[in-house]
Amino acid sequence: MQRVIESAAARVAELSPPGEDEPPMAPLIAVLRGEGLLQSCAPSDAGGQGLAHHPDEPHVLLEALAAVGGANLSVGRLFEGHVNAVKLVALLATGPARRRWLTDAANGRLFGVWGADGPVPVTLEGERLRGQKLYASGADLLDRAVVTARDPAGEVVLIVLPAERLQGRLHPGEWSMTGMQATASGRCDLEGVEVNACDRLGAPGDYLREPHFQGGVWRYAAVQLGAMRTILGAAVDQLRRRGHEAAPLQVARLRRMTVACETARLWLTSAAREVEQPGAPPSAAAASILARLVVADEATALLAAADAALGAASFSTSHPVERVRRDLLVYLRQANPDALESAAMATLLGDDCLARRWRLA
Repeated sequence: MQRVIESAAARVAELSPPGEDEPPMAPLIAVLRGEGLLQSCAPSDAGGQGLAHHPDEPHVLLEALAAVGGANLSVGRLFEGHVNAVKLVALLATGPARRRWLTDAANGRLFGVWGADGPVPVTLEGERLRGQKLYASGADLLDRAVVTARDPAGEVVLIVLPAERLQGRLHPGEWSMTGMQATASGRCDLEGVEVNACDRLGAPGDYLREPHFQGGVWRYAAVQLGAMRTILGAAVDQLRRRGHEAAPLQVARLRRMTVACETARLWLTSAAREVEQPGAPPSAAAASILARLVVADEATALLAAADAALGAASFSTSHPVERVRRDLLVYLRQANPDALESAAMATLLGDDCLARRWRLA
């Protein structure tokens, strides 16, 4: 597996040279498929372990996410979405639909999850969807989109839609962020899309169950760790070329960046082990949330140290750090971190055993 991860990441990095123009995403996803990384996420229906769900060695999934993110953050974002979607299928799907979707994943079809609603939230009314999705990452690349909707009772339901049923409904050109541009995370108009029973994934409310809802945030933080490592490596390379790697202030900056990467890795490793083990309790999500918040803090510190170490040269579009920095700054801005922090601490403080374990009691 390690050879597959390294080969895929190296090829993605090769196809993602610095510059003003974003590399086309389709060939980059084709690399993940050609190297077998997309396929490796799917468990067999006979019970074999896949990379996405309860992997025997969670650190391998962590390193896969970090390696792809380090090569190209936009590709890492789509790969993480694929992992998320395949995990949901492995967790929740049953019967013929399960076999069909797992076969699709095993054949290298790209999956993703679209959760953010537009001005008109997506609802399921009878056999039709209403509303729109925003931030639909990979809008024109996904083969299968797992979309969230509210049913008449207000519960969240999951619908799996093939790309051919979304033709004419995707607007990736509306994504105009300064970073993560290649994800084409535009709008998807779901108004009037027909839904039948075999499109449904799981039961109402399943999607929000822990530890696999907020407990999954460690995965996109692992993608961000990859970008942190790339920035550190670029800083070391530039300082060595200029003969400045032993200058005391630069040594201090490199130390801070090194500590940031290793702190993030340790927290993510712990979170992955807790969340990805079979039978993990809902409270395991707290470890994942804390790891995600630690990574955001450490990435912010690393970016500040890198800017000081590299200077104005790194803001040139031809510099190997420029796009990575821009993408990471956007990717770190995930929804409502204050609520995540409050939820994690409420979980830890509300349970005597957890409070003792985390030295809160």
